[in-house]
Amino acid sequence: MTSSTRLPRVRASELVGRGWLNTGGRDVTLADLRGKVVVLDFWTFCCINCLHVLDELRELEERHRDELVIVGVHSPKFAHEADPVALAAAVERYEVHHPVLDDPELVTWGAYTARAWPTLVVVDPEGYVVAQMAGEGHASAIEAIVDELVAEHDAKGTLHRGDGPYVPPAPAPSTLRFPAKAVALPGGNLLVADAGHHALTELAPDGETLVRRIGSGERGLVDGGPADAAFSEPNGLCQVPDELRPALGYDVLVADTVNHVLRGVDLTTGRVTTVAGTGEQFMVGGQENVVGPTGPFDAAATHPAKAVRLSSPWDVAWSPRLGAFVVAMAGHHTLWAFDPLEGAVRLLAGTMNEGLEDGPGDQAWFAQPSGLAAATGPHAGDALWLADAETSALRRVAPADDGSVTITTAVGQGLFDFGHRDGPAGEALLQHPLGVAALPDGSVVVADTYNGALRRYDPAAGVVTTLATGLAEPSDVLVETADDGVRLLVVESAAHRLTRVALPADVAGEVLDGGAHRMARPATEVTAGELRLEVPFAPAPGQKLDDRWGPSTELRVSATPPELLLDGAGDGTDLDRVLVVNPDVAEGVLHVTAKAASCDVVPLGPDGEPDPDVFPACHLAQQDWGVPVRVTADGDATLVLPLRG
Repeated sequence: MTSSTRLPRVRASELVGRGWLNTGGRDVTLADLRGKVVVLDFWTFCCINCLHVLDELRELEERHRDELVIVGVHSPKFAHEADPVALAAAVERYEVHHPVLDDPELVTWGAYTARAWPTLVVVDPEGYVVAQMAGEGHASAIEAIVDELVAEHDAKGTLHRGDGPYVPPAPAPSTLRFPAKAVALPGGNLLVADAGHHALTELAPDGETLVRRIGSGERGLVDGGPADAAFSEPNGLCQVPDELRPALGYDVLVADTVNHVLRGVDLTTGRVTTVAGTGEQFMVGGQENVVGPTGPFDAAATHPAKAVRLSSPWDVAWSPRLGAFVVAMAGHHTLWAFDPLEGAVRLLAGTMNEGLEDGPGDQAWFAQPSGLAAATGPHAGDALWLADAETSALRRVAPADDGSVTITTAVGQGLFDFGHRDGPAGEALLQHPLGVAALPDGSVVVADTYNGALRRYDPAAGVVTTLATGLAEPSDVLVETADDGVRLLVVESAAHRLTRVALPADVAGEVLDGGAHRMARPATEVTAGELRLEVPFAPAPGQKLDDRWGPSTELRVSATPPELLLDGAGDGTDLDRVLVVNPDVAEGVLHVTAKAASCDVVPLGPDGEPDPDVFPACHLAQQDWGVPVRVTADGDATLVLPLRG
């Protein structure tokens, strides 16, 4: 993106919100940032794509700390995310090392016409917007733009090097730091996925006394003994069936989320081994998701486990019927199966589209599946319960003897509906649940994370109740049975602790109604009839569109309700399309998925042809938009969603 192909020069809007984090208590204005290259990262801490972008930007931020200031603009989706205490915890949890503007009313979001999480905006040292992009996969493009801007403004004398406004908060030591999930070990101790410490922490049965740590505590991907191994925000844990441990050589399987791998842990020695994944993130539609001679990723095939990229595995559970671990692959909204004896993985369920659709596994849609637990009771049928976070849903995964699964939703209404409402399951509401466990009577406990509650679903009665409230982002729950009854061990992630909660004597819980919420982004007014959809994309400096494996771009459009579109839904390769909006549907949501593949330009050799010894690096940009629209007589006839422009 040379200076001649950038966006028209438009002044960046002022940064307005409720307050700032990571600035030592002072506000930051655009004038304070003059002389720096600024990247605005519009994010919300529930969003897995936003978390991916935080990780994409870490190295760039470190390399250019003298010339670049990244500003996180936190624009919440869920009601809980608008809580300033919850935001402060999230900034600490995800190790955000730059200033963050708290924008709960979406004021700055609206000023920059953001329509998706994440959205990135680049502002030059003179305060002009030079690029806007949505989704993941833009790190190389941003670095190229930053390099170009640094050179240009250094030459003009308008670049200011030196410290930016970031002030790191003082860390508070604790035994656990944002624990994610836990398992009870055979001897009574507890093993905790200690995400904030990038380690596994073993505690005594009291849930407080430290026994040992497995992992160095440094973020990284390193196999080895307990002092040398490194994790990156581990989340899910599952004990390996006893009969498999001798053959596998490990006792616990770990979903090492930010490393995009599964790890095996030998509890006797504390040794950690990577058993699935490459350490790189699976990019939907990418050509490099499988390494080695097996060819590109085939959704219908089984692949060598260590040859396939994974995407933010969040939890794991053993399925006897499948003879495999089921993996909640939050990063691209799917479930996978990992066969540890064969050392193989396969896509089990999901289309990699984000949403709430039931049915056979290959047709189901998920949204950040985050918690798994085996069903109990007379009608369990080897099923698993699933906490599907972004749809605020509890779902059932039923395996069959042929290795397939069927998905049904017990509680939950979709991506945009959430709350704290008990009663009949069809009317009940959750808010971004991350954990689930089965009670001995066959009912289900849900760690209702953003409601700070434990909820109970009774499949026999089809009713949801509340067991406990006032918890600090519960992310997992274990069921402990004893002679004196049943207790629940809760992983209170934001309180950095494990907490035991006694079940009510009748186990039923109480019926609460804390209200319903619908995500309240302002709707875009569009006209009935023809609506032109444009998704601008420009390769970064030094890159070009990559059509070596087919069309370089892809566009998919659908709507909720489907009747909103009379024409234009479906898949295609052009990034612009004419949609036909139904005048008889007053409002709805347009779902747009765009992808664009680019590659580095290969330098020319002595003969004037591309150097055959240089293989160009591939880059894939992708984004899913859910755009609320309202059909009006004077609405816009064009909808522009910049993928990168």
